Amino acid sequence: MTVELRARGVRVNRKRVERIMRQRDVVGRHLRRRKRTTIPDPAAPPVPDLIGRDFTATAPDQRWCGDITYLRVGTGWLYLATVIDIATRRLIGWSINTHMRTSLVIDALAAAVAARGGRVDGVIFHADRGAQYGSGDFADVCQRHGIRRSMGRIGSSYDNALAEAFFATLKRELDVDHRRWATEADARRDVFRWIAFYNHRRRHSALGYLSPADYEQALTPTTLHQIAA
Repeated sequence: MTVELRARGVRVNRKRVERIMRQRDVVGRHLRRRKRTTIPDPAAPPVPDLIGRDFTATAPDQRWCGDITYLRVGTGWLYLATVIDIATRRLIGWSINTHMRTSLVIDALAAAVAARGGRVDGVIFHADRGAQYGSGDFADVCQRHGIRRSMGRIGSSYDNALAEAFFATLKRELDVDHRRWATEADARRDVFRWIAFYNHRRRHSALGYLSPADYEQALTPTTLHQIAA
């Protein structure tokens, strides 16, 4: 909040912002317990964990991560699959649909590959051990693009913490736990608008309070060297 106010030309310090927020009972939104979306396939071949809870990267398109979450619409659900660049926190691919079949995560990955111009050979994609990510069809798509699969342990949110944090932010800011969209079109519209805001305007503390898009644009050989250091 303080950084955003300063960027708009308001001269204010952090303590004053905290005091005013406290006086006016302005607090962050809290999330309810999440609906289970990770259902492992015990028959799937083992996939190693190439991340090991180290959600850092020295440049874009070295490491990606992704996950699936849910949105309540009428009496049913929409499911959102994501692909995030770990170095820049940018959401580079996503897919939203009324099912959690493997095609949901394949479509999100295909969108990420297209967003990066199709040149992603060697990138690591990290996910949980959901059946969609462990499927043969998803493995085939990854192999076709030269993507190396990585998976965390079953039941450990820390093993996919960056993707979990992204969804926590989305759910807080869209107030997902306290709303039910009337129509699928309404939900899609709000999610697409929020993704555009997240990528291009939302400031990220891990990026020096730049948005993911601004951070990517600011990257130079010098800044990439600093990230690596």
